[in-house]
Amino acid sequence: MKDAPTGRIERIDALVTRVLAPNPSPYTYNGTQTYLVGTDDLAVIDPGPDDPRHLEALLAAIAERPVRAILCTHTHRDHSPLARELARATGAPVIGCAALILDDSGPRADAAFDRDYAPDRVLADGETVCGSGWTLEAVATPGHTSNHLCFALRESNILFTGDHVMGWSTTVVSPPDGNMADYMASLEKLMARDDALYLPAHGDPIERPQRFVRGLAGHRKQREGQIVRLLGETPHSVPALVERMYVGLDPRLVGAAERSVLAHLIDLRDRDRVRAEGDAWVLTA
Repeated sequence: MKDAPTGRIERIDALVTRVLAPNPSPYTYNGTQTYLVGTDDLAVIDPGPDDPRHLEALLAAIAERPVRAILCTHTHRDHSPLARELARATGAPVIGCAALILDDSGPRADAAFDRDYAPDRVLADGETVCGSGWTLEAVATPGHTSNHLCFALRESNILFTGDHVMGWSTTVVSPPDGNMADYMASLEKLMARDDALYLPAHGDPIERPQRFVRGLAGHRKQREGQIVRLLGETPHSVPALVERMYVGLDPRLVGAAERSVLAHLIDLRDRDRVRAEGDAWVLTA
């Protein structure tokens, strides 16, 4: 993905093509990757931001084939808004995650929730959408957001991981909706599966995915350990923890780091390991 082929139709698998949206940022990498599943008829996964250039690119990739479903992994604004225009253009239903509206917008503008998302059908864990030669199964993976779904393509043993597992960065877990305990449980859930390849919404395909997920879980546990050690020295505020833990961090990413540290602290608090005292956090006795 280093050449950032925005708008180009790229074949990933016999059943999967990818079209990159023109929304690069420090939080989206080269942009949101929309996946088309199928040959004779299609599903579209994560249609992306409401951008007429991306709509044009998707319609060119669809090439007048019937679209059976427009699937959204979650409702951040870089994932679901184009579903409305794409549904109007194709007549396809919007299917997938539940609607979710919160006042909290997280650490960045493109992570704000899509307030206009209105699915025609919400998929529960294990429910499927089918077309000619393809079956997509919903895999509930709360954590990044409470409504996050991955989608498993049974015929190719591929998992579309949205923002739950990304190919270039760790996932932001931003309270109040983002939940670190749920995120870790969802990683454990994926480790128990036998998917051969992950296709994330941002970043490169992930081969040997179970090993990759173990690394993500280990990284989160290391971050938790850092927090506990630092609080063992003295009480810290969230900004003070980030300053100690993320040396040399791009200033544009400080907000995201603060949200993830807060998510760790809330998880530790819920396990009675830390408590808040004003703006500071301290270890419990």
